[in-house]
Amino acid sequence: MEILEKVAYLKGLAEGMGIDGKTKEGKLLHAVIDLLDDIALELQDIREEQSDLEDGLDAVSEDLSDVESILYGDEDDEEEEEDGEDEEDDEEVYETTCPNCQESILFDETILASGYVECPNCGERLEFDLDAGEEIGDGGEQLEFELDDIDPEGDDGDSE
Repeated sequence: MEILEKVAYLKGLAEGMGIDGKTKEGKLLHAVIDLLDDIALELQDIREEQSDLEDGLDAVSEDLSDVESILYGDEDDEEEEEDGEDEEDDEEVYETTCPNCQESILFDETILASGYVECPNCGERLEFDLDAGEEIGDGGEQLEFELDDIDPEGDDGDSE
């Protein structure tokens, strides 16, 4: 039984019992029943508004899903792209140690070709002289270094 139906039952019960609205107790009971009726009506309105909001939220969620699929593509497309990315990941990755903070730095051929790399840990700029196989520090001092070829698949095999 819904709340409005229960309140209507209480009204009918009060009338059937012959509760006089002129006595103090009768006035109180009628006021309480009227208040319950108002609360039940408000609650019904709130439930209807909530249902409308849920419908609107569902529509927005569906629209967002459509936008996401347009922007990001389907998951099947992502798997195909990931397979394609594996081929791109086959480029060589190099490692050196920063002379300032002693942290390892990884970089690829494009950074190596640019002639320098900045340490992501301390900001030290490391310059590379590819002809001499040496690293030049910020102060112009020549530092020997080795570029260890790292297999992008995670194997520690050396390439020659």
